[in-house]
Amino acid sequence: MIDPFQEMAQSFKSQIKKGAGEVLSGVPAELGTITDTGLKLDNFKDEIQDYLVADFLAALHLPAFYLVGTTVLPDAEDNPIGTPSQRTRFDFEPSLIQDVRVNLAAGLMPGERVLVMPTNGGADFVVLCRVVNNNG
Repeated sequence: MIDPFQEMAQSFKSQIKKGAGEVLSGVPAELGTITDTGLKLDNFKDEIQDYLVADFLAALHLPAFYLVGTTVLPDAEDNPIGTPSQRTRFDFEPSLIQDVRVNLAAGLMPGERVLVMPTNGGADFVVLCRVVNNNG
């Protein structure tokens, strides 16, 4: 037996997605805010709970650099933490690290501003990146 309420809910959901697509057609990208329960676009009244987040693999180029710190070797069983050495400079050569994953989804917090690309006629929304105010 078909549940009439479930059928009605599916119809409403379909109409909302279609309406969102019509409202956002021709919009190349949109600013929005991550909320506790989803994504709120600046120019769309409804919150979006079901959205996608871009995921990147990148090559990380590290220039030559140095750090100043200490080393620690365990002294003995009575002092397993060890005694730090004198401050030492550690020099690093330039490096290229392949296949570094940038997991944007793991770092998004409520209240953060994001750039969103509507796709599939507004049926899907992809968070491309976090955006920040350059004024500090």
